[in-house]
Amino acid sequence: MRYSTLLVHLKLGVSNEGLLKITGDLAERFEANVIGVTVCKESSQVYLTMLPQYTIQGDDEDLVTIDRQSTERMISEAEQQFRTALASRSRSLHWRSTITSNSRSQYVARQARAADILITSPVFDGPFVDQRQELSVGDIVMYAGRPVLLVPPNVQSMNLDTIMIGWKDTRESRRAIADALPLLALAKKVVVVEIASARDLPDAKRHVTEVIGWLQGHEIAAESYIEAFKKTEWNQLEGIARETGAGLFVAGAYGHTRLREWMIGGVTEDLLLHPRRPTLISH
Repeated sequence: MRYSTLLVHLKLGVSNEGLLKITGDLAERFEANVIGVTVCKESSQVYLTMLPQYTIQGDDEDLVTIDRQSTERMISEAEQQFRTALASRSRSLHWRSTITSNSRSQYVARQARAADILITSPVFDGPFVDQRQELSVGDIVMYAGRPVLLVPPNVQSMNLDTIMIGWKDTRESRRAIADALPLLALAKKVVVVEIASARDLPDAKRHVTEVIGWLQGHEIAAESYIEAFKKTEWNQLEGIARETGAGLFVAGAYGHTRLREWMIGGVTEDLLLHPRRPTLISH
């Protein structure tokens, strides 16, 4: 089991160091090809006047031209980061980029047609976010048709010794665990976790036992962790992840794109937008 092609989405104007290190580690493990992609929204003159990083060098300078040149320079720098970091770590490298007035999330998601998994970072909040290149994680998961690996900021490596699966008996969970098989095969320990109401605990135990049996059919040993719902599902999952030492979390995502209400069986958006460890999600 392997991923033959990885797709990594880079942000502009930042180092992407951790993201590229993890991509390189996976490329070496799977002897994979890697596609790098970046995208930025085309700016308007009105928006440009609000950006302090742009400096007018003369009365005749065209703000849009200045912005496009700056963006193209950042795209070139991102491509150089990509090629320098991964040149000796992958079978082959390919680069895709665009400046567009259309959906950036859908542009990135469409590139996943050529890959087995999409690797990116979650959305960053704060007053200094460049809204032209921020993407909707929900849209990417919905449209990619591939598993999405979210790498938190400042994470430099992904420990695959222990992988935790957040299980719910849903189509999305079944899709996620199948998409994660190449990573699960690398783990020393796989923990399948389900949090259920006291009334549903017997069903949860039966479901998880069958999931573990399915994994064994793929020569992946796993153990169960069933817990009654106590407070918030997210806090319980995070506590189990710390207790088991999980370096990767796997779960299915479902939601309504119109409302941007993304959940994993009741887990809050913190898991998608602010993961505390690398997180693989599928829709």
